Amino acid sequence: MSGDRLAPDSDAQRQFWAELRAATQARIGLGRTGNALPTARVLEFRAAHAAARDAVHTPLEVDALHERIAAAGLGEPVRVHSRARDRAEYLRRPDLGRLPGESWPFTGDHGDASVRTGDTADIGIVLADGLSPGAVLAHGPAMIDALVTEFGPTASFAPPVIATQARVALGDHIAVAMGVATVLVLIGERPGLSVADSLGVYLTHHPRPGRTDADRNCVSNIHCPNGLGYRQAARVVAGLVAGARRLGRSGVDLKDLSGSDLTSTEREHLPNAHD
Repeated sequence: MSGDRLAPDSDAQRQFWAELRAATQARIGLGRTGNALPTARVLEFRAAHAAARDAVHTPLEVDALHERIAAAGLGEPVRVHSRARDRAEYLRRPDLGRLPGESWPFTGDHGDASVRTGDTADIGIVLADGLSPGAVLAHGPAMIDALVTEFGPTASFAPPVIATQARVALGDHIAVAMGVATVLVLIGERPGLSVADSLGVYLTHHPRPGRTDADRNCVSNIHCPNGLGYRQAARVVAGLVAGARRLGRSGVDLKDLSGSDLTSTEREHLPNAHD
């Protein structure tokens, strides 16, 4: 812009803010009516706030998600529940969402043979409701499809797991039980006033109970059409998995190199997950 100040409510001013609003989901250039926001903008804000609250409290439609991800061809999905008994306790006690519940379908250190995949599965996928269960239902199946396509024959997958009242760390217990080297937790992210159904993917290499956030990598803000796309997110995740295998760990020392030729080449020759 030049130093000239645009006249209030001029066509030039409206055009200026319209172009900026088209580039962001942030609430900018909302205008005013007297000393207040226009009624329409106030109602939009209240609707977004209500959507965010609903996203947190609305339970995951487990049966619908089960049916959709079963079609991915990774095996019959396994259902687990954290130690949090219900949504209210889950929100009050984050620690319980990180621990296995009483109806844990795995037995022993490595899980029951009926659900354990053995030592040949490279990657485990956990779909966790998190703070936006609707995000998992809306984006989880498409994200799995994108991951399977991106990895192709370079990695084997354990049967997917649906986890309710779950935090990210519950994936560590699941991964150990299923005997996988890398776990990807697809979880509903905390909703905001711009997006209420955003998905995040948390990657932990050599997972085990007690891992911290410093041991993980996150690819966030996955939601179509305005967020990170499924294919782009899958490329980043695949690059991080390749890097974790080179490095021997995930977390703060691992950087996203998904755009480099080196990562693409190495991804075609991924080592065995248990080497």
